[in-house]
Amino acid sequence: MTEKLVMTDEQWREKLTPEQYHILREKGTERAFTGKYEKNKAEGEYHCAGCGQLLFESADKYDSGSGWPSFTAPAEDDVVEQHRDVTHGMVRTEVVCSNCAGHLGHVFPDGPGESGLRYCINSAALEFEPDD
Repeated sequence: MTEKLVMTDEQWREKLTPEQYHILREKGTERAFTGKYEKNKAEGEYHCAGCGQLLFESADKYDSGSGWPSFTAPAEDDVVEQHRDVTHGMVRTEVVCSNCAGHLGHVFPDGPGESGLRYCINSAALEFEPDD
């Protein structure tokens, strides 16, 4: 297993925009229907905005109507980690980047397809790389 990316708070603040920092490092969220990738239909890959690790592929993206980019599965099983989240008076499953521990969003058991999962991800936590 490779070493995980570890940076100081100051280094993260220099690297990320204020919105990216709030989401990735402070577990924030963007308002529904405001993210730059929510309606993106282009083919390509979605990488972590914090470290660049490949997280999701356009083939697994769908319009869930939730207001955030939604995916049925990560690009690989080991690129995201899941943690129990009991904030805001509810029990949810948080999804973080396995390389830099950046908060991405949450996963819910109400998605389509075989997995039945909906990875609800903040656009600001992602960088999109279109296919050539």
